[in-house]
Amino acid sequence: MPERTLVTGALGCIGAWTIKALLEQGEDPVGFDLGGDTQRLRLILDDAELERVTLVQGDITDAEALGRALDEHEVGHVVHLAALQVPFCRADPVLGARVNVVGTVTMFEAAKARRDRITGLAYASSTAVYSASDPSPAPESGGTRPGTLYGVYKLANEGTARVFWQDERVPSIGIRPYVVYGPGRDQGMTSGPTLAMQAAARGEPYEIVYGGTAQYDYAPDVGAAFARAGRTASEGAHVANFPGVAASLEEAVAAIEAAAPTVAGKITWRDEPLPFPPLLETGELERLIGDVPCTPLAEGVRRTIEHFRRRAVSE
Repeated sequence: MPERTLVTGALGCIGAWTIKALLEQGEDPVGFDLGGDTQRLRLILDDAELERVTLVQGDITDAEALGRALDEHEVGHVVHLAALQVPFCRADPVLGARVNVVGTVTMFEAAKARRDRITGLAYASSTAVYSASDPSPAPESGGTRPGTLYGVYKLANEGTARVFWQDERVPSIGIRPYVVYGPGRDQGMTSGPTLAMQAAARGEPYEIVYGGTAQYDYAPDVGAAFARAGRTASEGAHVANFPGVAASLEEAVAAIEAAAPTVAGKITWRDEPLPFPPLLETGELERLIGDVPCTPLAEGVRRTIEHFRRRAVSE
């Protein structure tokens, strides 16, 4: 049985950290992405690791190209992360729906056609399936009235996964991250804390454009969970919240200032909270895939700032 994993959206932040986790497990993964900019992979991987990654350039909505990549590399597991984030979906809703919704249906169709070989599929949902009107902690059963188009698309993907199991017996695990932070997180609605860490590594000020409490997910932990979920999905269509660290923006900034004292008082934020519940129910992901790494916020922030500093020195 082939053991290679294909990661769609491999050039994004979570994609790059999923690739890293697979490499650390001894696998030589395949990345599938429309883009050609490998900066996030180069930020995270060393040269020897990068040589072990096969990158295939392709559109997630192109069934023929996707199928060819799955077949030519004898892929047995899939981690589907290809998507446009909140600002891009807001700017171009039609393109957002094509990539995020049609692309996911295309991925499930490809897995259905190869059920004898593809034994597991993990995909990225999001905390954006909830809205500010949902209770906190938000139930793992999910939201019903997302406040963004991106969230609507992600909720549609959860339904797609459920029906593909119901009708076609394609198993899957969807994971809903919240505020993902760490090296490589440089775009999207909740990228502000990481951009602040990068500025802090340079000794520069930064303003984060939201506030309030959220759950913080260290990107290497999220990548490791997706890598494991792609090999664990075998029955059913499951969706789980990622068990991050609950913290206020004030606490996140304090962690940044502790790791980079020269920016004390220079990292600011606004009072407006994110349009999601502050806290999420968790537990289902651990039940599905076993222990999930959960790096303490202070440690994750310190590692991220140190990573940016090392990168600046090497350049």
